[in-house]
Amino acid sequence: MFEARFQTFEEPETGVALSARLKALREELARRKLTGFVVPRADQQQNEYVPPSEERLAWLTGFTGSAGLAIVLPNEAALFVDGRYTLQAGKQVDRKAWAVEPLVEPPPESWLTKHLKPGDRLGFDPWLHTSSAAERLAAACTKTGAELVAVDSNPVDAIWTERPQPPLAPVAIHGPHFSGEAEADKLNRIRGEIDKLGVDALVFSDSHAVAWTFNIRGADVAHTPLPLSYALVPKDGRPTVFIDHRKLSNATRDHLEQSAEVREPDALAGELAALAKAGGSIALDNATAADALTRLISAAGGKAVRGSDPVALLKAMKNPTEIAGTRTAHRRDAVALARFLAWVAREAPKGRLTEIDAVEALETFRRDTGALKDVSFPTIAGTGPNGAIVHYRVTRKSNRRIVPGDLLLVDSGAQYEDGTTDVTRTIAVGEPTGEMRDRFTRVLRGHIAIASAVFPDGTAGAQLDTLARQFLWQAGIDFEHGTGHGVGSYLSVHEGPARISKLGTTPLKRGMILSNEPGYYKTDGYGIRIENLELVIAEDVAGAEKPMNAFETLTLAPIDRRLIEVAMLSPAERDWLDAYHARVRIEVRSHLDETDKLWLDAATAPLT
Repeated sequence: MFEARFQTFEEPETGVALSARLKALREELARRKLTGFVVPRADQQQNEYVPPSEERLAWLTGFTGSAGLAIVLPNEAALFVDGRYTLQAGKQVDRKAWAVEPLVEPPPESWLTKHLKPGDRLGFDPWLHTSSAAERLAAACTKTGAELVAVDSNPVDAIWTERPQPPLAPVAIHGPHFSGEAEADKLNRIRGEIDKLGVDALVFSDSHAVAWTFNIRGADVAHTPLPLSYALVPKDGRPTVFIDHRKLSNATRDHLEQSAEVREPDALAGELAALAKAGGSIALDNATAADALTRLISAAGGKAVRGSDPVALLKAMKNPTEIAGTRTAHRRDAVALARFLAWVAREAPKGRLTEIDAVEALETFRRDTGALKDVSFPTIAGTGPNGAIVHYRVTRKSNRRIVPGDLLLVDSGAQYEDGTTDVTRTIAVGEPTGEMRDRFTRVLRGHIAIASAVFPDGTAGAQLDTLARQFLWQAGIDFEHGTGHGVGSYLSVHEGPARISKLGTTPLKRGMILSNEPGYYKTDGYGIRIENLELVIAEDVAGAEKPMNAFETLTLAPIDRRLIEVAMLSPAERDWLDAYHARVRIEVRSHLDETDKLWLDAATAPLT
């Protein structure tokens, strides 16, 4: 039944091939008179998902996570990953060749200060690091008497003889019935932001900004409908979009040329240099602009003004058309989720399903909607100890059978033209233990606390993050990832600038869509996460002295009642869950067959 699929399950390369690559890189570095080299998991625009031609970190180390960095020295090599990937990295890389170190606390620069010596020359590719990242590396080198060297060509590419070609996926027009705002109107708003910055031009180094502003989409990277591209918007005059012309049909070229000049990507350097030579000040996004752009502008005599990308905030606040679209997308997705959860309830207790079966089934139910463009990220289906790996991705080697007594954690999402979804459910297979129910209920209470929060306009995500963790903290436990991230409108499932986390400093604005996903992970035991997407909306509070906001839950899928310790819930929490399940039932039931309707009725029955 589940034959075709989007996701593949190949095991990352290991063993002799990787050892040979590390040896070859060291030889190439010696030839270039470099002591070491920094290999980030990045492309020129710091995208979360990168094309195969940019997967240098995975090719070199075997680590396939979406965030990380490697440093290779003559006798030592280290892979740096954050808390999401600690377990995964330990299993994927050769621990005899690579040390696995924290990416955040302490940062890689601390490791460098302990391992570099005076006179060492550490290489880096300025197209793959932001200027801020380059400055941190330079400071570490200076501290030890070493030198940071910007290379003209990447030494990894020199030894990667079978490196894939860059992508050339066709560009599509994202029409007004999806985008809700014309390019000219978006450009007018962006020029207002350029005026506020007091600069002569703004560089779009983030392809998401290009896609949103000019109402185009593409398929150059997996899971995000991006056409890899740049743009340059002057304070006066027509903008320029820099994109490989082979991606453009006559219709998409005509669409772009209505609001911009269209040039090849390699023309960007020349246009920036010309602006800079005239003494221009050019704004760059601190988070995505390559250090090479800052160097180019400065070398030509211009002023590189680094800061936050103003387009990111405009894009994050969805307009009424986008909001209506995402509600439709979530209702559509809810039917696929209900069919999947009902199928798991029937089949998993038999003990014959595997994690791969679950991934293939869910993707098939989504394809059955007739509207699926892609999954919004590789589906995470982890049972038992695999569920404790936060960003676990099943392979044929790791594929585990789903058996009674396990918890099955399924984190998945879909890309529809009218909206992007992201949802996690934790499913009891058989009878859960008392500890599982306790942990699940604490996670649920934190989830409800976020979903039902009312907060003043201007509140940042860090101010809400504690709500999700409070009940876990009471038991002396926590989770190592953020509580929530922004989500795009048929764009990235992980969108800035707002987030709900300890580091979330951007105020939450009406129209933003964020995830609500507290969790708990018992190493070698099980994983728990409950995730819905939330829309920031205005809230009418009687007697309020300032504008107030709240969340509207977009995701519609039952939360496993068998894992809830009902006595731990307050009356308000029980009411919230019953009301949520009633809404799921109303929205979804009529779209199911009779068997699945019976399952949904039981899954969404009131707790009392």
